[in-house]
Amino acid sequence: MAGIKRKPNPSLDNQNDGIKKQKRGSAPLPKTKSAGPSLETETDSDPIVDSDTTEHSGDDDGVSWPSGSDKEIQEIEDEVYPLQPLNKEPTIGRKPTDSTTTTNGAGNSSKEAHAKQKALAQERKATKPNAVSIARSKKLWERLRRKSHVPLEERKTLVAELFDIITGHVKDFVLKHDSVRVIQTAIKYANRDQRKMIAMELKGEYRNLAESRYAKFLLGKLLVQGDQEIRDTIVPEFYGQVRRLIRHPEASWILDDIYRGAATAEQKHFLLREWFGAEFAIFKSEGKSDKNTSILKVILAENPEKRKPIMHALHDLINILVQKKTTGFTMLHDAMRQYMLNIKQGSEEMTEFLELLKSDEEGDLLKNLAFTQSGAGVVSMALAHGNAKDRKLILRAYKGLFSQLSYDEHGHQIILAAYDVIDDTVLTSKSIFPELVGKTADLDEIQTQALIAAVNHNFARIPILYLFANRRESFMPLMGRGLLDTVHSVRTDTSKKDPVTRRRELITHLSPPLLSLIANNAEALVQSSYGCQFMMEFLPGAIGDRDSALEAIVAVIQSNAPEMKEALKTPAAGRLLKTLVQGGHYDTKDRRVKLAEPAFEFHNMLFTTLEAKGQVLEWATSDNSFVIVALMETQGFDSRETLREILIKGTKRLEEAKGPRPEVSTTETRRKKEQSRSGNKGVQLLLEKIREPS
Repeated sequence: MAGIKRKPNPSLDNQNDGIKKQKRGSAPLPKTKSAGPSLETETDSDPIVDSDTTEHSGDDDGVSWPSGSDKEIQEIEDEVYPLQPLNKEPTIGRKPTDSTTTTNGAGNSSKEAHAKQKALAQERKATKPNAVSIARSKKLWERLRRKSHVPLEERKTLVAELFDIITGHVKDFVLKHDSVRVIQTAIKYANRDQRKMIAMELKGEYRNLAESRYAKFLLGKLLVQGDQEIRDTIVPEFYGQVRRLIRHPEASWILDDIYRGAATAEQKHFLLREWFGAEFAIFKSEGKSDKNTSILKVILAENPEKRKPIMHALHDLINILVQKKTTGFTMLHDAMRQYMLNIKQGSEEMTEFLELLKSDEEGDLLKNLAFTQSGAGVVSMALAHGNAKDRKLILRAYKGLFSQLSYDEHGHQIILAAYDVIDDTVLTSKSIFPELVGKTADLDEIQTQALIAAVNHNFARIPILYLFANRRESFMPLMGRGLLDTVHSVRTDTSKKDPVTRRRELITHLSPPLLSLIANNAEALVQSSYGCQFMMEFLPGAIGDRDSALEAIVAVIQSNAPEMKEALKTPAAGRLLKTLVQGGHYDTKDRRVKLAEPAFEFHNMLFTTLEAKGQVLEWATSDNSFVIVALMETQGFDSRETLREILIKGTKRLEEAKGPRPEVSTTETRRKKEQSRSGNKGVQLLLEKIREPS
């Protein structure tokens, strides 16, 4: 390979001589400021000339440094790089003179040298295997990757040509950082058969792809866009390698993606079992078998003598990943939960595990755990098993994140566990409530909008309503109820405060901002089903002055705005008003209404409003007929007889509104079903009640 020869800079040599002399002397040379460019900058722009030899080039890839007489070199340097006198003032910020910009000759030589270097690089690439195919495929990729700029027919032609090139040679492309992108684009535009062809060619290489810095993305795309047959080809290649790959800096992420998104339930069991020791990586039962489960409790029940080595292997691998700070893996969280469910409260194993959770000073471990199902379970159980100091440290790790946790499908369960186990309710209210509902009862505009958004969110509303509605199935996910059952079974040994007392103290802190929200934003809340449910669950259990909130709801009823009238006709608004009229929630177990304490008289406020507007019969014959039924049934309603008289006078109107009679059926069950589907059941109940003797 032809080299490139630089002409030496005598000024630099002289400078080096000066440095050497300075080292020998007893005093350093004085420093002076240069008026022109530094010698280092000048040297970087030395003229480059072609070398007359191709041998003895150094580590600079084709660059050799010539030698010559100092006199000849100095003459050339003085012509190309005239130095500025050192005693002049710096020229920074000044317009350069002609003497400092006449470097066209050197610039042209540099461009020619770079062009030759580029040509040499192309020559080297051309000597590599499949160079022509890779070069052509990269040209196709450059065109295909701009999807919006390529017409459909042209893209089909380019894809067909691309597959003609790569078919049978996929392995030659995938381990190079540039050509692997070609295969990714091919997968993107491939049909089912073409993707299968690529998957079959790569069979046996998937572990190597996962360990590659660039090819792992190809594997991820193949998992996402491939069908189940392709995924079933890929996943088994990772059996027996989990303990090694989960510690690999590249393969660990793709392995976790496979476990989380591509593997079937059975394949997940195979992958997770390997965390329990080498034995589980080697021995597997053929086909579907209960012996292949990854539920550690079942494994230990069948093999109690293996408990010590299994728990030791599991703890060691967990500890390795925690110390490496690679704690975002779903597989790690599942393994941690299996470990925690099989250690006893107060044991040395539990103490060590809690210390492991707290050992991450940055809190990344606890933050990552919060956003997966198993991870949230681990943190919730840690809160239940820990002492007061442990719980305080765990809460501190989530400072500034409680609002984000409340919106997460799994993260909100940690907040519920904190409600149920932390005895220091002042700590809980100061740590969590300001991020959920604001710091004070007087909400500003930003806090109001954030709180309205929260009560209308499927998960964010749960931490707000949980203390008031407890575990009502209408809003608590089944998965969350199961976790809380486990937490409650543990807290009997680890928490001292009575659960009812703890809950009431928390409600006292949480009620004021929520009452303020309803009092000032009832119109916005009543227009959504979640907003109506929030008011229905909260108001009967609130502690504080509820009059302003109830008056705000009455003002919505009095409103003549069309959107308010439509909102009040919704089933959610009907359930809200019925609950408020009854004065509490209906207990399905006791089959009676559980009245709020202290009681509130919304029924009298509602009837006074409807009677003043002359809308009693209108409500009785509309979708809100069950609200009037609740008025007739509510104990302590002072105007029941007045309501009864109004309904009797409107009997004809009620008869018209009750709907058609159900057809006569041969069976009693079918007759009841048809009756429930026909007419207005609320009106039918009202007619029965006014016909009863008073």
